[in-house]
Amino acid sequence: MAPPLRGGLTPGSARKAARHLRTLLGAEAVALVGVPSGGDDPDAGDLYGDDLYGDDLYGDGPYGGDASADDPRTAGPRPGDDDGDPRPGAEGDLAPCLLAWDGAGRDEHAADAVAHALPVLASGRPRVIAPELLGCRDALCRIRVAMVAPLTVEGRVEATLTAYWTGPSTARVRAVGEAARLVTGQLELARLDTARIRLAEAEMRALRAQISPHFVYNSLTTIASFVRTDPERARGLLLDFADFARYSFRNPRDFTTLADELRSIDRYLLLERARFGDRLRFDVQVAPEVLPVAVPFLALQPLVENAIRHGMKGTRGPLHISIVARDSGAEAAISVEDDGVGMDPERLQEILAAPVGRPGPTGWGSVATPDRRGGGIGLANVDERMRQVYGEEYGLTVETALGAGTKVRLRVPKYRPGVFPD
Repeated sequence: MAPPLRGGLTPGSARKAARHLRTLLGAEAVALVGVPSGGDDPDAGDLYGDDLYGDDLYGDGPYGGDASADDPRTAGPRPGDDDGDPRPGAEGDLAPCLLAWDGAGRDEHAADAVAHALPVLASGRPRVIAPELLGCRDALCRIRVAMVAPLTVEGRVEATLTAYWTGPSTARVRAVGEAARLVTGQLELARLDTARIRLAEAEMRALRAQISPHFVYNSLTTIASFVRTDPERARGLLLDFADFARYSFRNPRDFTTLADELRSIDRYLLLERARFGDRLRFDVQVAPEVLPVAVPFLALQPLVENAIRHGMKGTRGPLHISIVARDSGAEAAISVEDDGVGMDPERLQEILAAPVGRPGPTGWGSVATPDRRGGGIGLANVDERMRQVYGEEYGLTVETALGAGTKVRLRVPKYRPGVFPD
């Protein structure tokens, strides 16, 4: 019930969540207190700015003007202080602060929200704030009791949820506990999402790191060989190499268009064609309708490099590569096919089963020989990313046999919620 927190605990997401939670609980007011998780939050603003600890919050209340010893911004034990019990999971020297207040009683009670939450942040146990502890001076104020529940993620108290009512009841205590569990679930999902993003970034860094230094060396050597004999071609190849490198090593991104991916592959094939000459032939057939389709970044490049590096292994004969992208209703059907040496289907199973980023039988999409063990990145990486983004049914389909070439198929939905080219 607190979907904004799926992006992490920030002042901006807390304010949005507080509105949902107050409606859910039917409370007079709701407060969220904790240490913000950081990150980009366009709605966060200055943590101690007008929205949280500015004049509009305190106004003419007891904490207007300069902070004092009684100000909840400075009072009470800070996490990690020698004279106070450190809060489990405290992030460095950051002190808990009021992330959001939604509802009535802001001027009278928001200033005490942090002080009321500190014991719960330290102990991890819920707490009921009795009327005499709230100390409300406004006779017309409907807030007479508060219930504070911890938000515990992976055994660490990250924040608290406080609900304010006109009076206590067992049902309300239970409701706050259930709401806290819902919020905790969202924060745990946010933590998992962050871990997935970091894993995906690590996999992308590994994928880029696997770009063969031999390819870079061979490309530059090939370009150098044309400098005297054919300067114009050398210049064109150097520009192709620059375009390929710029695309492959640009800022990390999750998705690109099929058009951009194919443009990079075209540069790569031109460089390889300059090196291998007539031994390498290729054709590309693309339906215009699928060019704008979003595809995972560097999803096709490993497949094409695999076709060349493995297809030509151990033979001096020519190699033909065919790249086809056609319109298939709600999907783009893409295939990369070569007529090279093929591979043993059992070895193919080893490739796709190798944990991404761990030692396995592949390098940058190539099948390892006994004298060279790769990093398990190419085919396995593309297969894993396709399954993670689109579902298990969208993994790679590979047709191969020894001496029969290799054909890799993949399907990409034309539209997927949350999937857009960067």
